Amino acid sequence: MKRFIPLLCCLCLVLGLAPQRAFAAVPWPSGVSIEADGGILMDADTGSILFGKNMDQSYYPASITKILTALIVLEHCSLDEMVEFSYDDVYNVEAGSSSAGIDEGDVLTVRDCLYALLLASANESANALACHVSGSREAFAELMNETAASLGCTGSHFANPSGLNDENHYTTAHDMALITREAIKNPVFLEINGTRSYQLAPTKRTPEGGYVANHHRMLNKNESVYYPGAFAGKTGYTSLAGNTLVTCAKKNDMTLIAVVLNGHQSHYSDTKALFDFGFENFQSLRIQDYETTYQSVDNDMTIGGMILQDSISLTLDSQGRAVIPVGGSFGDLTPSLTYTLDSQAPQGAVAAVTYTYEGHPAGSVYLMASSLTGTANEAAGASLAADQAQAVLESESEAASDGISPETALDEHSSEAALDEHSPEAALDEHSSESSQEGAATDIRIPANLWALAGIGLSVAFITAIVAVVRIHMRRKEEQDLLARRKRRLERLEDIGFSSSDFDQLVAQRRIQSTASRRPGRHSKRRRNKKSFFR
Repeated sequence: MKRFIPLLCCLCLVLGLAPQRAFAAVPWPSGVSIEADGGILMDADTGSILFGKNMDQSYYPASITKILTALIVLEHCSLDEMVEFSYDDVYNVEAGSSSAGIDEGDVLTVRDCLYALLLASANESANALACHVSGSREAFAELMNETAASLGCTGSHFANPSGLNDENHYTTAHDMALITREAIKNPVFLEINGTRSYQLAPTKRTPEGGYVANHHRMLNKNESVYYPGAFAGKTGYTSLAGNTLVTCAKKNDMTLIAVVLNGHQSHYSDTKALFDFGFENFQSLRIQDYETTYQSVDNDMTIGGMILQDSISLTLDSQGRAVIPVGGSFGDLTPSLTYTLDSQAPQGAVAAVTYTYEGHPAGSVYLMASSLTGTANEAAGASLAADQAQAVLESESEAASDGISPETALDEHSSEAALDEHSPEAALDEHSSESSQEGAATDIRIPANLWALAGIGLSVAFITAIVAVVRIHMRRKEEQDLLARRKRRLERLEDIGFSSSDFDQLVAQRRIQSTASRRPGRHSKRRRNKKSFFR
């Protein structure tokens, strides 16, 4: 055995001196192709794009338009509202287009109309719902475009609620993925869209109540193109649009959205190829389980000018996720901290960390400010609120060094009457009085030359007017700044749960301390915060 010890030592020495190759990150997968002219595969949780083909090119969408129509209806209507079908709703459609057999004069609930819309792709239901929401299809189309823009769509224009042929009605694969991502957040949409069949209320043509069935074959286990995990989507076809298809599927904690535009009878096989590519080559990670860099922050840091006390900490939003290639690691992601939050940010979010993988956007997570809560911590919470309110006062007191008196900064919340005393009307009266006094003083010196007197009078009046306008402008600006500071302070106090009465008491204490600090032999010390973590 002793003979092998020198040999083992030599082997270890050789391996230690040999150059070690650093392991590179797994490259971003790209091995998939589709026959359709345009398409995209998006991760629903993060919005990350796993694959795209002409994804920002505009195409006719056909009936996948109805996803946006349903989303808007759900946002504006109750399911039990009654919808009456007009002659125009029923017959202003292309001959032979999809219908649920609803006739003029029929009255159905919004719920029934949505089932007809999403399952049977009923165009008369799309028209009736649009008029019910906005009064006309044209007005509803404007609402569609506004909603699409709010979701980040940049290459779409919608002209009707159904998707029937119109040269001004187009979208992109990327935009449709964004719209669908928003739609599947709505549980009612998911319930309706994932239903296999549904019986409508009685109508003129079907007194017993007709049935509508889901046209999306990938959701039906009895179909050869059924895809395990598929749970929502919409089919579409017109002579101009060709085959269009939107499908959502979930597997291995990852939800994917596939969109195919201008397909050539290959929309189902293209969608399957996209899903197989996504689920086989990517994985979704919950950031909270891996991220450690942003979970520990020094307690002397500040947020918005308020000091983080011992009872405040930063936590990661549990909903934050990141998508990386299979075989990759969380450490391969490049994080970036941002304080610009979008409209989707939850309450309590103070910042966000976004991640990229070899330049590909891969996900994000919100940084949440948390504090002690519960009955056992009420006393600690009150102390924390008082300390933070004190920080509000100190930050406002520092504004005095910029030309704002401490009294003004402290009293700006007191009453509206105080503001009225400095209203623009009062300022005008004050300047009018000053102008009159200046004019009286000028009249004492009467020049010998009448023309000279007129010229001097006009000059004085002009200068006085300029001075008055400048003073009024400065007063108004000061009032606007005062109101803005007041609003910001009230919002900050509300965030920390500090009432106005408690703040008034703190103001009174601050004034007493300020008076005491001006006595001989005592000097006030300005509290200096350390460099703020959040600016």
